[in-house]
Amino acid sequence: MLIGEYLHTLDDKKRLSLPAKFRAEVGKKVVVTRGLDACLFLYPEKTWKKIAEKLASLPFGQADTRGMSRFLLAGAVETDVDSAGRILVPDFLKEFAGLGSRVILAGVSDRVEIWNEQTWGEYKKHMEKDANEMAAKLGALGIL
Repeated sequence: MLIGEYLHTLDDKKRLSLPAKFRAEVGKKVVVTRGLDACLFLYPEKTWKKIAEKLASLPFGQADTRGMSRFLLAGAVETDVDSAGRILVPDFLKEFAGLGSRVILAGVSDRVEIWNEQTWGEYKKHMEKDANEMAAKLGALGIL
């Protein structure tokens, strides 16, 4: 399971070192794509294949499913994790998430989210402020 929050550096060559804990979980090949809330999603190859299959099974006739498929699939890149545990983040994904030299990698169960450090800080403050309300909603659904 991918969990935890780490501050890392995106170097001048657009390489991002993954935390050692994540490297063991994600393997040697990953997929990075546009995520929600202005971050990137990084998936282990096996997990990505399952997501792509689910997206392919969605009704083609519905505009929102076509849009989400395009958003995730057209924005995805496969990349290898090099021997130093780094991945390459293409320019278009770097720009999408507004990534600078300092980024946050957040483990969220089956994926890693890659955030601009400042954006993550603002999002985290909002999330922490609303945690009790979110917990109540999840409780009503029988999740918590």
